[in-house]
Amino acid sequence: MEIEDLGLPGLKLIRPRRFADARGWFSETWNAREMAAAGLAHDFVQDNHSFSAAAGTLRGLHYQAPPAAQTKLVRCVAGAIWDVAVDVRRGSPTFGRWAAAVLSAENGAQLLAPRGFLHGFLTLTPKAEVIYKVDAHYDAACDGAVAWDDPDLAIAWPLAEAGVTAPILSDKDAAAPRMAQFASPFVYDPSPQEGEA
Repeated sequence: MEIEDLGLPGLKLIRPRRFADARGWFSETWNAREMAAAGLAHDFVQDNHSFSAAAGTLRGLHYQAPPAAQTKLVRCVAGAIWDVAVDVRRGSPTFGRWAAAVLSAENGAQLLAPRGFLHGFLTLTPKAEVIYKVDAHYDAACDGAVAWDDPDLAIAWPLAEAGVTAPILSDKDAAAPRMAQFASPFVYDPSPQEGEA
């Protein structure tokens, strides 16, 4: 697997190798032994699968607060998404900064967003399907969100590329608070992230 740092501590873009022949291809999307050797040891406990019917659907920016904080390994298995993560670890040298990548069924890339990041994505195609692994079980009491269009974050969502002027949002995401009202429960630890060597 090719692993790329995205400029925010712990945030990685992972490109699994594909083995192709006349029939198609095969890819190993997660290998605990290989990832641990690369300093990324995670005990994933739950897989989630989302389907978005329309291009321009925006899900986020979401988080799970401690003690149910989650590292996420995100991939798109149908269509394409623009996937974004925002560092909200208090004391982090990159607090409030974001990074993004296009994940698609075609490119097979995956985003590894550690605990302490907001996460969201915009569908660039209709019928987009996203599968992601998490290393803690969902807990409704720890569930939260921050406004996708917060001016302090200034995320450059590619709405035009998705063919929309305004995204399709859930009621929850439309009502999410701004960063100014968000008291981050995450604290930056300059030692290696949990699951990293």
